[in-house]
Amino acid sequence: MTGGFKDPDVQLVKVDVVKARLLEQQFILRFRVDNPNWASLPIRGLDYEVFLNDIRLAKGESNKWFTVPARGREEFDVLVTTNLWRHMKRIVKLLEEPDRPIQYQLQGKAKTGLLFGRHVLVSRYGEITPGDYIRD
Repeated sequence: MTGGFKDPDVQLVKVDVVKARLLEQQFILRFRVDNPNWASLPIRGLDYEVFLNDIRLAKGESNKWFTVPARGREEFDVLVTTNLWRHMKRIVKLLEEPDRPIQYQLQGKAKTGLLFGRHVLVSRYGEITPGDYIRD
């Protein structure tokens, strides 16, 4: 990497529920990586934590390798298994008002490069509205 390297922008763009059982929930987290550089950017994985308000929804790592084209973007999915049972009361309370936004936070680091890679810190805050994801 040269001195003109700009960190890629990593965002959580979608959360899909795969399975929601009492003691186990599975989600697919879709991430997007935007590469602002004039050279392609190899990604060797992502370590992450995702929070809803102060509730940790998921923590893990993806070892999926892919290349983001120069000045381009790439999306990838991560399957997450978690147990939110101990947070159920708080989650139900959050969902009582489906039009009220919930804060989310994504923290982690993306592993970039091939031989001489670097770790790019990822920190993203935003909000989601549960009513946008609840099906009738």
